[in-house]
Amino acid sequence: MSNSPIILWFRRDLRMSDHEALTAACATGRPVIPVFIHDDQVADLGGAPKMRLGLAVAHLQKVLGEQGSKLVLRKGTALATLRALVKETGAGAVYWSRLYDPASKARDVDVKAALKADGLDVQSFAGHLLFEPWTVQTKTGGFYKVYTPMWNAVRGREVAPALPTPGRIPAPEGWPASDDLTDWHMGAAMQRGAEHLMRHCRVGENAATARLDAFIARNVHSYVKNRDLPAVSGTSRLSENLTYGEISPRVCWHAGMRALHEGKTDAEVFLKELVWREFAYHLAHFTPRIVSDNWKEDWDAFPWNTDETPEVTAWKRGRTGIRFVDAAMREMYVTGTMHNRGRMIVASYLTKHLLSHWKIGMDWFADCLIDWDPCSNAMGWQWSAGSGPDATPYFRVFNPVTQLDKFDKDRAYVKRWIAEGTRTPSDPALSYFQMIPRHWGMTPDDRYPDPVVAADVGRKRALAAYEARDF
Repeated sequence: MSNSPIILWFRRDLRMSDHEALTAACATGRPVIPVFIHDDQVADLGGAPKMRLGLAVAHLQKVLGEQGSKLVLRKGTALATLRALVKETGAGAVYWSRLYDPASKARDVDVKAALKADGLDVQSFAGHLLFEPWTVQTKTGGFYKVYTPMWNAVRGREVAPALPTPGRIPAPEGWPASDDLTDWHMGAAMQRGAEHLMRHCRVGENAATARLDAFIARNVHSYVKNRDLPAVSGTSRLSENLTYGEISPRVCWHAGMRALHEGKTDAEVFLKELVWREFAYHLAHFTPRIVSDNWKEDWDAFPWNTDETPEVTAWKRGRTGIRFVDAAMREMYVTGTMHNRGRMIVASYLTKHLLSHWKIGMDWFADCLIDWDPCSNAMGWQWSAGSGPDATPYFRVFNPVTQLDKFDKDRAYVKRWIAEGTRTPSDPALSYFQMIPRHWGMTPDDRYPDPVVAADVGRKRALAAYEARDF
C-alpha cells in the first residue's frame, strides 16, 4: 500500500494553499487523486449557494489542471462513490478536511468508520477553522456559551502559520473517469437570475486573496465605523470565499494581526468577527440543535407564525414598505450577499415585527445567499430572534426607521436598491426586476407600498407577545 494513490476528497476547502490535507497527501510522494462528490448535501443546497459552489468547483478544476493534476467529479452518495473510486484506482487512503455542522459530521463519521473497516487509511485534517472546537474550553472543561469569554480565551493564542501551496501534486498513472460539471446543472434553480448573480461573485483563491489584501490596505483602518454603513464598501466581503474554503481563516487571521501590529487598531474588530464565525461552529459542534431548533428550549412554546402569510411574502420580495428592510432583501436577491447591518434589521423585522419564525428567514437566506453557511446562518438568525446563545435580548426590537436614519442618512443605500417612486432608478435597483420570477408581477413602475406592519405597531405587538409568556 506504500505506493497506492491517496484520494483527496475536496468539500468546502476549494483552495491550494494552507490546505493541510493536500499538503499531507503530497508529502507522502504517493499519487494524489483529487475528488469532488455531488452527494445529498450538495443536492439539498438552495439555488444561489449551489450555483456559487458550481463556480468554485469549476475554478478548482482549472487550477488543478494548471498544476498537472485533475479534479475528478462524481455524483452519488459519499461512501458508495469513494468505495467505487478505491476499487477503480487501487487507492489505499482517503484524506479530507474536517467539517463541523451536524449533517457533515454524521456523514463523515459513517464514511470514516466504513472505509477503515475496508482496511483503508482514512485521515481528516483541520483547516476550516482557526481552532478545533475541542481545544477551546472553559476553566471547568466545558464549551463556551457566550462569545466574549471565548474571544478572551483565544485572542492571545498562537495560530500556526499558513502552509504554502505544494510545489507538485503527484499524479496517478491513469485517471478514473469523471463527470462533466455542466451535466450537474448547478445553476439551474437560479433560472434567469443566474447570469446577473454571477456578476457579483468573486470566485477562487486568487480573488479571495486580492479581496483580503485590498481590505487590509484600504479599509481595515476605518472598519469600526464603516462596517455599519450599508452604502459604504467598508467590510472585507470574505464570507463568500470562507464559505467555500477559497481562503483559509488562518490567512485572514494573520493578515489582521499584521495590520493590528502596524497600528491599525480597528483590525482587532475584524479578528473578533473571525472568532464570531468560530463561535458559531463551536456551538454547532457541541449543540447541533442550533442549526434546526431553538437553542434555548424554552422558546419552543413561543407562538411564532410558521405560515407563508402575505406579510412574510412581502418580506421575501422586498415589499414590506419598510425601506431598510426592502433595500436589504433586494441587495441579497441581486448580489447573493447582504450587508451585516441589513441582516440584523431584516431578521429583527421578520421575527419581531411580523412575529414569524426564524426558520422561515433562515431557509430563505439558505436559498438566496452565495455566502450561505450552515452554522453562521443559524446562529445569526437565533441571535436576532432571541432564541439563541449570546442573543440580543428578546425585548430589544430594532426600529428599522431610526436605524436607517442612523446608518443611511442620505439614503444612498435605499436609492441603490429601491426603484419604485424614483424618477431615475439606479441600475442595481432595476436589475432586481430583471432577476425576480415573472409570476411575482412586480415592475419598477409600481407604487411603493405602505408598511405591512409599521415600526411602532410591530414593536408594541412584539413586546406584548413577549410579556404574555414567562421567560
